[in-house]
Amino acid sequence: MAGKKLKIIPLGGLGEIGKNMMALEYSDDIIVIDAGLMFPEADMLGVDLVIPDISYLVERSQMVRGILITHGHEDHTGALPYVLAQMKVPVYATKLTQGLISLKLKEHHLRDKVKLEVVQPGQAFNLGKFKVEFFRVCHSIPDAAGLIIQTPLGIVVHSGDFKLDFTPTDARPTEFSRLAQLGAGGVLLLLSDSTYVELPGYTPSEKVVGQNLERIMAEAPGRVIITTFASLVSRIQQVIDAAYKYNRQVFVIGRRMTEIVRMALELGYLSAPPGVLSRLEQMRHLPLNRIVLLTTGSQGEPTSALVRIANRDHPQVRIQSGDTIVISASPIPGNEGLINRTIDNLFRQGANVLYDKLAQVHVHGHGSQEELKLLISLVRPKFFVPVHGEYRHLSLHARLAQTLGIPKENAFVLEDGDILALDRERGHIVAKLPVGNVYVDGLGVGDIGHVVLRDRRMIAQDGIVLAVITVDKRTGQLVGLPDIVSRGFVDPTDAQALFERGRDLVAKALGHGDGHSAQTDFISKKVKQTLFQFFYNQTKRRPMILPVIVEV
Repeated sequence: MAGKKLKIIPLGGLGEIGKNMMALEYSDDIIVIDAGLMFPEADMLGVDLVIPDISYLVERSQMVRGILITHGHEDHTGALPYVLAQMKVPVYATKLTQGLISLKLKEHHLRDKVKLEVVQPGQAFNLGKFKVEFFRVCHSIPDAAGLIIQTPLGIVVHSGDFKLDFTPTDARPTEFSRLAQLGAGGVLLLLSDSTYVELPGYTPSEKVVGQNLERIMAEAPGRVIITTFASLVSRIQQVIDAAYKYNRQVFVIGRRMTEIVRMALELGYLSAPPGVLSRLEQMRHLPLNRIVLLTTGSQGEPTSALVRIANRDHPQVRIQSGDTIVISASPIPGNEGLINRTIDNLFRQGANVLYDKLAQVHVHGHGSQEELKLLISLVRPKFFVPVHGEYRHLSLHARLAQTLGIPKENAFVLEDGDILALDRERGHIVAKLPVGNVYVDGLGVGDIGHVVLRDRRMIAQDGIVLAVITVDKRTGQLVGLPDIVSRGFVDPTDAQALFERGRDLVAKALGHGDGHSAQTDFISKKVKQTLFQFFYNQTKRRPMILPVIVEV
């Protein structure tokens, strides 16, 4: 054991919001915490999802003992199908989280190929030289957990996503007593959620949302349409409870939402009095003030139920006068434009729309400053690493820890790919892995890189110009004038003179009519240079130039 170090290796989630993934390595054992996705940013054109780069794990797959999932949100589970397609490794999670993972793996035809282990909070189990225990935390989804990891060098505590809530919907508060017990005995390292470190005070309780939903259903003159994350089971329970209290029936719309509601009912994480949950075809027999619709679409997803309703494209639901629509979710960074367009379209149709800027219909699931301070004070770690957040969140969290007595040299602000090596006395960043984003585009995983995205951005910004060059197959000489067409560059009906001048310049550059011959790669390069410079001089735009060489 002498000289061996514990390595902390973030593969996602540090320096960004989403695609959370952390590896802990000691000797020849590796455990992985979470495997999440991130939604694409605006400049990631055509990309569906972004997942962590797991090359480091794949190269050491024989050392990976298991993947520990803290809770069922997409930014912690969404990459699992893509990770498990490359590595055969067991997955450990609490009961509801395991149910959500099962639905996801079923979609990817992997459910029967993966070993899923259900873990109860407080249950300890061994993974190589690591001993792991889940502990209960409050978040915006039931069965969320943090991790207590006993290593040969000391105890590591991973908070997961957490907040302090004395009145959670499932009546199961964060187990701070267990953390205080650990702190009294000594903790080597605390890895703590940083998402809302910028907010002073405490995060409001979920109870506030439940009270507001009840008030809305009591006062709404017609239907109430509520959209939230499909996995936000606690919010779905609040909707069911409020609907029952005010004699309304709940109709679930959207395949993903329907699947999760069915699964949560089967596992006992949702309860519904008889007659509250109804089939959509029964809605036509009810007066409007007895109807609650529960839908997906809180992030403005183009194919979601709410967006289709907003676009008058849903086959069963149309906005009617008196409808009240509640968007019970916070915008994921980058989705604000989609959400705002959806809200605008709903207002245009006469709906009354309530969202976070107008009413407290959602509270986030992350601890604010006072809760983060409490966790650090209870655990009293020797070393501290803020996780889950952009770089400013991590930096602010490290400073917060220092105000509570953590020495500056023991608080490490890491980014994806950094390797932090710890012993009992000190820690150092010893290496940097070349990790990056892996893009999921349709059925392709990782086959879209920076070059492809650069080309897509260029086409999106300034369009594309196609130059068809016909050459003699035997001599390589130009045959006739080139043909130039464009898409997204200029209006073709107004650009005839521009394209004619471009054709003349290409013909001149290729030595048209002087018996000159050339190889196709030379022709392609010359055409690109000539047209790129000409079009920039004339329009100050930089379209993508694609020469097509046709041999006759």
